Amino acid sequence: MLSPYRRLVSRIENDPQFLRSTVQAGFALLCVWIGVEFHLFVKWGMSHGVEPFFSRPPGVEGFLPISALMSLTYWFQTGVINEIHPSGLFIFVAILAIGILLKKAFCSWLCPVGTLSEALWMFGQKLFGRNINVPRWLDYPLRSLKYLLLLFFVSSIIMMDVSALREFIYSPYNKMADVKMYLFFANISSVALWIILILAALSVVIKNFWCRYLCPYGALLGSLSWLSPLKITRQQSTCTKCELCTKACPSAIKVHRAKRVWSDECVSCLRCVAACPVDKTLEMSTRSSGKPVPGWVFGGLVVGVFVGLTGLAMLTGHWRNSISREEYARRFKQIDSPLYHHARGQTPPYGPDD
Repeated sequence: MLSPYRRLVSRIENDPQFLRSTVQAGFALLCVWIGVEFHLFVKWGMSHGVEPFFSRPPGVEGFLPISALMSLTYWFQTGVINEIHPSGLFIFVAILAIGILLKKAFCSWLCPVGTLSEALWMFGQKLFGRNINVPRWLDYPLRSLKYLLLLFFVSSIIMMDVSALREFIYSPYNKMADVKMYLFFANISSVALWIILILAALSVVIKNFWCRYLCPYGALLGSLSWLSPLKITRQQSTCTKCELCTKACPSAIKVHRAKRVWSDECVSCLRCVAACPVDKTLEMSTRSSGKPVPGWVFGGLVVGVFVGLTGLAMLTGHWRNSISREEYARRFKQIDSPLYHHARGQTPPYGPDD
């Protein structure tokens, strides 16, 4: 009789969906922990020091992708890792590295929005018995929307010179961008709330609605996924054409027709591999005849790349920012000042003492 430890190890090795769900749950709990810590930090700041002080969690910078993209561009142009949102830069680089090496695995293994989106469509499937399949004539133009959003953000940032990037990165607004984001959701307008509820409702009936059609992060990782050496590979000689892999795919990819899955919509969730009834017919592999990568190894690589690069930031002193407790206290008192507004994408003018 196997011990509980050996049963757990055996399940991890033989059930990649169990491993993926475990990783998703762990990362979601980590995000909740970061959220609670940040809430307590903001509560201290907004009370002007009356509430107990809690340190600002650096992980919150993972929710500032635009600032991270600016930091990355600034780093490329100057070789300088800015000390305003350094952890955001390393989190962003880790996500890009996963995209290049392991396709869009971040979306289906680590991303909290991806996890929520998956939970919503699974709930819809149980509630209604099925999800809506968007017809191809509508699906293709809708999928282009996230690439248009990505193009807008990337082109806007790439066109900025070093001085403009520096001006934004070290601006009072960017220093408090995470707090402004928190306050936006804490005091959310009825319009923004309705938009979120509509997106959530659509995600219940259509698999991964936000991720598939509107997420610029997903568009970026989809573009990078072409560089990944790993692809879902189908052995045509043993394939029975049962189409169970295609039915299991949440990205609506015709897996049963592909020798290797190159689609930019593949999120490396390995659902198709788990659904295949014929052993070693559908596997994650480096090439058509290459050695397959087991699900537990693949999952370990996803977590390892993310933890490795964020851990590197911690070891090299690029995890916590340089903003002191005293400076945060001062800036919280000014949070309603025009210095911390960002109307129409313009950084408000500021002086050396701001």
